[in-house]
Amino acid sequence: MPRRRRFLVCEPRHFAVQYAINPWMHPDVRVDVDLAQEQWQSLISAYRSHGHAVDAVDPVPGLPDMVFAANSAVVVDGRVFGSLFHAPERRPESEHYDTWFKSAGYDVHRPESVCEGEGDLVWTGRYVLAGTGFRTTREAHREAQEFFGHPVISLTLVDPYFYHLDTALFVLDDDNIVYYPEAFSPGSREVLARLYPDAVLATRDDAEAFGLNSVSDGRHVFIAPQAEALAVRLDERGYVPVPVDLSEFHKAGGGIKCCTQEIRS
Repeated sequence: MPRRRRFLVCEPRHFAVQYAINPWMHPDVRVDVDLAQEQWQSLISAYRSHGHAVDAVDPVPGLPDMVFAANSAVVVDGRVFGSLFHAPERRPESEHYDTWFKSAGYDVHRPESVCEGEGDLVWTGRYVLAGTGFRTTREAHREAQEFFGHPVISLTLVDPYFYHLDTALFVLDDDNIVYYPEAFSPGSREVLARLYPDAVLATRDDAEAFGLNSVSDGRHVFIAPQAEALAVRLDERGYVPVPVDLSEFHKAGGGIKCCTQEIRS
């Protein structure tokens, strides 16, 4: 059954590809800001039309990746575990998100080790699946476990095109996930297979279409329309794909989930 969610987003007013910190980014590729705004607004409309609440952080000039709100923090049980970005270009974003959370009445814990929020820490309803290999460190995984008091299961990412866990895996509901096996080390694949024997397995085509950078409310799956084959498999499993085109953001290596922080309180 779908559950009403509360999301935090940031308008892409200053979105651009001004530097390269993942293989998708090429500063010589122009971003159509008007199109990005239109696509982003369609995502917000899709969330609201399905009954979800949406809050927004004000964008800041000079921080083109601030639109990727998922990387700012992880919120579980009303507790905010903030961010410490790997790339110096993104580190100033943390302060602005922390300010928003504090103004909304939350205490914020700033991690001591590199941690990129929901980009690498994925709450499943029972524990945290935690990616490492390119951005977030294992030290941050240990820190998150101490902070939340929930088990944190480390997973090693091995493909630089899927540099965050949320580009290679997403949670469908309390019982199941979708993931792209080849994005993970052999040991991590075994862990996922044991935890989720009935998982939906994605292909590289699904992953390259940003199909794994999706958001599910337990029934509706907000997914890139380019991931057609994955949407068909989700439909066969009883989920309802809701296509939302954020292709302009793919130029920076992000998609639907990257633009979406979930506030769980």
